[in-house]
Amino acid sequence: MYNIKDKFIQATRQYNTFENPVPAFYFRKVFHSDRQISAVVRIAVCGFYELFFNGKQITKGFLSPYISNPNDIVYYDEYQVELTAGENVFGILLGNGFQNNPGGYIWDFDKADFRSAPKFSMEVKKGEDVLFFSDETFKIKPSPIRSDDYRFGEIYDANYETDGWNLPGYDDAEWANALPVASPNGELRLADIDPIVKECEMSPVEIIACEDGYIYDFGLSHTGICRITVRGNKGQEIVLRHADSLKDGDLNLEQIWFADRRERDKHNVHKDIYICKGIGTERYTPHFTYHGFRYVKVTGITKEQATEELLTFLVYHTALETRGDFACSDPVATKLQELTRRSIVSNFHHFPTDCPQREKNGWTADAALSCEAALLNFTPERNYREWLRNICKAQREDGALPGIVPTGGWGFHWGNGPAWDCVLAWIPYHTYLYRGSTEMISESAETFIKYLRYLRSRCDDKGLLAIGLGDWCHVGGLPPKAPLAVTDTITAMDIAHKMATMLDAVKMTEGADFAKKEAMAYKSAIRDSLVDQNTLLVEGNCQTSQAMALHYGVFEENEKEKAFLRLLELIHGADDHIDVGVLGGRVLFHVLSAFGHSDLAFRMITREDYPSYGNWLKRGATTLWENFLPDGVSSMNHHFWGDISAWFIKCLAGICLTERQSVVIRPYFVKSLNSVTAYHITPEGKVSVSWHREGDTILLDVEIPDGMDATASLEAGYHFTNVAEGNLLTSGRYVIKGRIEDLS
Repeated sequence: MYNIKDKFIQATRQYNTFENPVPAFYFRKVFHSDRQISAVVRIAVCGFYELFFNGKQITKGFLSPYISNPNDIVYYDEYQVELTAGENVFGILLGNGFQNNPGGYIWDFDKADFRSAPKFSMEVKKGEDVLFFSDETFKIKPSPIRSDDYRFGEIYDANYETDGWNLPGYDDAEWANALPVASPNGELRLADIDPIVKECEMSPVEIIACEDGYIYDFGLSHTGICRITVRGNKGQEIVLRHADSLKDGDLNLEQIWFADRRERDKHNVHKDIYICKGIGTERYTPHFTYHGFRYVKVTGITKEQATEELLTFLVYHTALETRGDFACSDPVATKLQELTRRSIVSNFHHFPTDCPQREKNGWTADAALSCEAALLNFTPERNYREWLRNICKAQREDGALPGIVPTGGWGFHWGNGPAWDCVLAWIPYHTYLYRGSTEMISESAETFIKYLRYLRSRCDDKGLLAIGLGDWCHVGGLPPKAPLAVTDTITAMDIAHKMATMLDAVKMTEGADFAKKEAMAYKSAIRDSLVDQNTLLVEGNCQTSQAMALHYGVFEENEKEKAFLRLLELIHGADDHIDVGVLGGRVLFHVLSAFGHSDLAFRMITREDYPSYGNWLKRGATTLWENFLPDGVSSMNHHFWGDISAWFIKCLAGICLTERQSVVIRPYFVKSLNSVTAYHITPEGKVSVSWHREGDTILLDVEIPDGMDATASLEAGYHFTNVAEGNLLTSGRYVIKGRIEDLS
């Protein structure tokens, strides 16, 4: 029986390289119907595509269908169309995507065994009857897209445009025929995702004349493409280069690529080219690439063409709806919340990426570290679930995971380890916590157990792990102060603990018991080998080691206060500055709040001197940066420092979901704040909290949805005047008093 996976076609056997560009191709198929018919179109693509029906673009989203390793999963999209009586035309514009990505050579995508020219399979059905499917009768012709690369950019020559190519009545007699091609090996799946869509359009805030062109400043860093609107001369070549910052009056290319890579890249990376046809007003937007940028340098235009209307920034990312937010009386913290939200969405194109300019890879730790903040603010769970399927598919036979997903094989020998692999546990765990969804857990359970067994096989004779990346991007660019054995083994303990909780939730008792035993074994190994029982200092004697041990439960109840005092000493020794990498940064502020030091955490975040988040703002950040270096910032749009948003919502506002249908309202009244407001929409409804000061009183307003259990908890020294602490909360206002010095 015919299957869509059996009928792949392509336009050429050649694949695009920088040295020998191969254009994207038009595909055209005519179908004659004797009556009006409601039909279903299914199109599976290795690459990117745009689908047209009788001249109308019907593609569900930008860069469809999805990005994957086609040896693991091949994605298809499905559409409903109304065939008219007479001639109907389906047009496909096919781009390279990950199927052919020479710009990904750093991660061996140019060597991937699945690499080929892009290809697709398509069928049109009425009920169970196949009206037609992809075969050699599809006609092909080179398109104006002369080259396209997911990372580097697109070249478009309008002189190759073919008017009416996707409309009925067009004569395609001189077009060539498509070529049959072997089907990919992966499982065929519907792309059950929220697509990439346009969020908004931005105009430049300033146009700066430079020596060889004009620099368009859009005021903030984001992701997407530029639309060109121009009246040009035939053959005029307009070149756009994209970057996040300027250096010496020109684009700072060091932040958008790797300085030690090929000389060729400097001239090609993040560059789109439009060649005019010279007829009236021309408009162009790239089809199969995107960029992360604030600035665009335009060359090849005249002074008269350098108008505000020449470029419009079209912001594109996965369609993440807002599910929560935070604001407060402190402008720095409120602005940092804005930056965090922008960094999360601008790094979400089908799945979380590490940065939208230099890499665009699905780095696992980046996604794990920001997933709780993403779930509190947005709706990523549908795409998380699809990406987790790809993560499970990428698991090696011995249980190892790569550091990036999708991968063509890169990332198993460098770039992974427990602190990166924790994405396997953290995404389904936090999705379960915030959305009540257990599907990811059931689908991934076998991968969980296989991974835990793999970790055990990598332990040393003390039961410790030191096999992966550690406390990455440490403040000041220093090597991590926390030993790898500390961060790896503590993370492994947490992975096992979260997996046990999840497997219990789906009643997989045997697997849950195994995970619990693994968690306890790691805890014992850490306490025996990495904790000084006299001082309760964790090996490394640093903020990350101590904070991770406190946050993930290494210490017993009677040890915690003393262990926390050691952390305070380390913080004060750094003049109350952060002295961590991303792993320590994920937990430090939560630990401070848990022990009654939210004021210190808030000051560490918002202070303006180096190093701090507030210092980023002072230096002009509009998204979160990759590191806290005083100069030489390697990327100006990363999200793995973004858990501060979760801390704002959970600690300053006090919205703490402890289990499904249960919330604890536990706000911390930081002295320097006069007001805080936040909300999160749970499956049961909206939970919102706001508080503000009136004299010596704090007024707390709470909204709790029906069907949700809610309790209240206040930090030491504060008490309700109109309700007993811990009583069931309902929506309404609560009056709080505390120590005079705390309320002043």
